[in-house]
Amino acid sequence: MKVDLNADLGEGCDNDRALLKLVSSANIACGFHAGDAQTMRQSVLWALESGVAIGAHPSFPDRENFGRTPMQLPPETVYAQLIYQIGALQAIARSEGGRLVHVKPHGMLYNQSAREPELAEVIARAVNAVDPQLVLVGLANSESIRAGQALGLTTREEVFADRGYQADGSLVPRSQPGALVDSDEQAIAQTLSMIHKGQVQSLSGEWVNVNAQTVCLHGDGAHALAFAAQLRQAFSQQQIQVTSL
Repeated sequence: MKVDLNADLGEGCDNDRALLKLVSSANIACGFHAGDAQTMRQSVLWALESGVAIGAHPSFPDRENFGRTPMQLPPETVYAQLIYQIGALQAIARSEGGRLVHVKPHGMLYNQSAREPELAEVIARAVNAVDPQLVLVGLANSESIRAGQALGLTTREEVFADRGYQADGSLVPRSQPGALVDSDEQAIAQTLSMIHKGQVQSLSGEWVNVNAQTVCLHGDGAHALAFAAQLRQAFSQQQIQVTSL
């Protein structure tokens, strides 16, 4: 059994280089919610050093709130902003002898596109315009995945090791109790259930079907490295191979 393990990079954390030794894909912030040209280039160099797949992590223009503010922008504005962000990271990757493999929206852009068909279509259209070979990463069973598939893009359905789920398969908003899974043991058990059984238990008790093609590991927690090591150990014990997209 194989699964991709991804983490967000270039967001101001000091453990990025070490975390890259434990994941198979990196989602690099493109400057709209975090990062800049220098951090993008450094993240690309570290990803190449570790043999990790390079992905763009574009956002709404919201540095003040780390890309977590709901926004209703004109579709063509979002389209242009995405082309700008994805294209910038693609150019940096190419200049260092690497290549951009995937795109995973960040924060509220990710969450809104998971449930808003129009926004999901804009994102898929932008990814396709930059390079139709790019993989679009989105929440399992979401509008993002459906929009990407409708345009003929390769998609990867994502699940979260340390986030709570609602009965409709969406993530519990960070403003609500249960948004984060605080126990490492519970997070690992949840992840293994999603991989082996294709199911996750929601906060209200219902079991939700998910297609766990890639697992998100948040790298900004206080013990992200320790949890990543535990997760990799659990995968090894279950004979789950971690491999990039």
